[in-house]
Amino acid sequence: MKISAIKTFPINVGFGSQLVVKVETDSGIYGWGASGLSGRELAVIGAIEHFKGFLIGKDARNIGALWQEMYRGQYFEGGRVLTAAISAIDIALYDIKGKALGVPVYELLGGKHRDHVDCFASVRFRTREELFEYSKTCIKEGWNMLRLAPAEFEAEGDKELFEPRQSIATIAEWLTDLRKEVGTAITIGIDYHTRLTPAQTYSFIKRMPPGTLDYIEEPIRDENPEAYENLRKMVDIPFTIGEEFSSKWQFLPFLERNLTQYARIDICNVGGITEAMKVASLAEAHYIDLMPHNPLGPICTAASIHMAAACPNFGWLEEMNTPAQYMGTDAPEFYPVRPILNGPTYPVLDTPGLGVEFNEELALEKTFKPIEIPRLRRQDGSFTNW
Repeated sequence: MKISAIKTFPINVGFGSQLVVKVETDSGIYGWGASGLSGRELAVIGAIEHFKGFLIGKDARNIGALWQEMYRGQYFEGGRVLTAAISAIDIALYDIKGKALGVPVYELLGGKHRDHVDCFASVRFRTREELFEYSKTCIKEGWNMLRLAPAEFEAEGDKELFEPRQSIATIAEWLTDLRKEVGTAITIGIDYHTRLTPAQTYSFIKRMPPGTLDYIEEPIRDENPEAYENLRKMVDIPFTIGEEFSSKWQFLPFLERNLTQYARIDICNVGGITEAMKVASLAEAHYIDLMPHNPLGPICTAASIHMAAACPNFGWLEEMNTPAQYMGTDAPEFYPVRPILNGPTYPVLDTPGLGVEFNEELALEKTFKPIEIPRLRRQDGSFTNW
């Protein structure tokens, strides 16, 4: 079963963009994959163009060997652009193999541990009213885990402003009140999206009573593990880190030194299913649960569900489309066959392969427009993280 073609489909979906990849074989079986490097789809397409030269004609069943060739087939190994491209192709190869054997992808990974995958609601808010309304709506519909994502940016002309100290003072007060309102049975975390410093993170946590938060996600940037090691000594709630990591090696110090208590694997960035399962095993050895990053679309969701089904150390899967907010990332017009939520869970189905189909004809009709993320500034005009 030889690879005969690799096709790329960059599309605009909801408020963002996605890159879908199709791998075809001479047997007529094809697979779907997706890249996770949002906002840089054209760079990933360029990497895939390089890979085509040696992948076409290779046996699509040799997934591990092809992964190694893509990763090590140039002097400069790895990097987010290359691993995002590898991820998309790797996921598509698993889809092909599952279809060829007539089994769901999780059967290729050792079989399933669970019948459904629990999700957490990603709650984005700008005001106190939105925070309370969206959170209560999700809880009423049966969601017992909330990941809060503050976006309380101020607009000044064509700029969006973010002041960390102002934010942590406000959000700490809101979260303290929210915890009193919803009680202790609901799991609450917050994603500060690398917008803080270690000192600001410490101040933020200390402004709230113990038990207000169950974890904080990526409060600071992750390039320097030692910074997180120092912050770990200062802050006494769990960390959730890893959505930006592009290899098991990048995860390694965070797992070995217990710098994160949840592993935020992004299966469409880390190197696909092949690399994600290795990270999951490393996490299991350190008693760390998985909390996969899932901001894209149904291909990322489906691949993450199969990984979650096959791993004993799974916690929750991120879900962007909740009863409180519909972000449009599932795009039924593009994905006629896709995972369907059942309340706050995804059933683990026995459909061969990933269980996703993509409308490539519609994608070809559309004109793709690259999307840039917001550029946040502080009041003094300096640039800060989004």
